Amino acid sequence: MVFLPIIERATAVPVRTRFAPSPNGALHLGHAFSALCARDFAHAHGGQFLLRIEDIDGTRSRPEHITAILADLDWLSLIPDEPVSYQSRNMERYQRALDELKALGLLYRCTCTRSDILAALKQTPVSHGPDGPHYPGTCRNRRIDPAKPFCWRIDMAKALVMTGPIQWTDMVAGTHFADPMQFGDVVLWRKDAPGSYHLAATVDDAADGISHVVRGLDLFAYTAIHRVLQQLLDLPEPQYWHHRLLVGDSGQKLAKSKSSPPLSARRIAGEDGRLLIDNLHQGVLPLGISLSSA
Repeated sequence: MVFLPIIERATAVPVRTRFAPSPNGALHLGHAFSALCARDFAHAHGGQFLLRIEDIDGTRSRPEHITAILADLDWLSLIPDEPVSYQSRNMERYQRALDELKALGLLYRCTCTRSDILAALKQTPVSHGPDGPHYPGTCRNRRIDPAKPFCWRIDMAKALVMTGPIQWTDMVAGTHFADPMQFGDVVLWRKDAPGSYHLAATVDDAADGISHVVRGLDLFAYTAIHRVLQQLLDLPEPQYWHHRLLVGDSGQKLAKSKSSPPLSARRIAGEDGRLLIDNLHQGVLPLGISLSSA
């Protein structure tokens, strides 16, 4: 059976969780498991399960993927307790957050292309983190022509001076000090699409009243970035549960980038979606699929 962390009902805020897929490809079994964890956690504690479509990934966010996501979740009987929300309708919300960070003097324009960054990395040794080498800071203290396409980056070192040390708690892994410097000066507003994942998801979780962020262990480290943004924007801190991942025969997590088999193939083939989700709930996994050890 899916392991659900238990919270003290007497002291807990009303529980609200969310499943927030990006419509830039098909859902796979790992997505179904994550949505199941979020729904079961909420319902086990008398709370609500929400669905948010994170459709601001430029041209990669496609209507046919949204249609398929909704069909897959309906087939699995993973029905949200409130109407579906869409990030593309929240642009003013993200702009206000960006303006707040600008007013704090924590953002800078960056016109670097990927080739510019690769060239700079050959000249300047930098730290490496979960996303690879850090941005080398080329534009941090440089005058930028605003007529050129640019993104907005956060000066993470300056941000941490303002926030001081930050802690956060995972309901299984315990308390951790946030270490956003492992990612360097991340992009918060992109050239080709508004609102990065980090900014939009953090702002939306607060606006939607998400009390518990339930998501996979592959997003564990990124919580450090989200906690910094929560502090800077004076947003409430949710609790977190980073659940184990479904992995294939190779031991690698199921992922769109690895062309993991889509849920839609099972649905179109006539498989019983309710039975599939019941089996996942009981820990009965399809052949060749297992849970990650950590």
